[in-house]
Amino acid sequence: MDTAFRKIDIDIYDEDVLQESELYEADPRDPAEVLEDAKQRAAHVRSLLAKNDIPGALTVILDNAPYGPNVDDAKIITLQTLLTILNTTKSADIPGVIKALSLDTQDTLMKYLYKGMAMPGWGDISGSVLLGWHEKLTEVAGVGCIVRTMTDRRIV
Repeated sequence: MDTAFRKIDIDIYDEDVLQESELYEADPRDPAEVLEDAKQRAAHVRSLLAKNDIPGALTVILDNAPYGPNVDDAKIITLQTLLTILNTTKSADIPGVIKALSLDTQDTLMKYLYKGMAMPGWGDISGSVLLGWHEKLTEVAGVGCIVRTMTDRRIV
């Protein structure tokens, strides 16, 4: 039995199909510029971590996070830097750090937590760290943070 008909993309024949590019505006910056910005923010975060400024480091890395197509390298650098911050934070300090973040920054943090959970065994972070941050973030920001994260089309 021939199953090739299942591989036909019928959406190309539909003029009313919703494209991913129509769901949100793409990052207006050049991919090379986004990558360079991610590298600079990662270096800035390292200096803030040396000063033990966790809220400042989170704000720097989560502000203007890379999203959209063609910026995968910048996304990986940002995720690695964020995971470093999450690993170095003491669990008793997490609620205070989260309260210091703005609402948008909390939502972006939730996106990265879910992205980290989707990559088991990736990097030097364990699932318990991500789940601990998720629990504390949900306590501080509420369930609305999860809903906003799940409905936002800009994927980090």
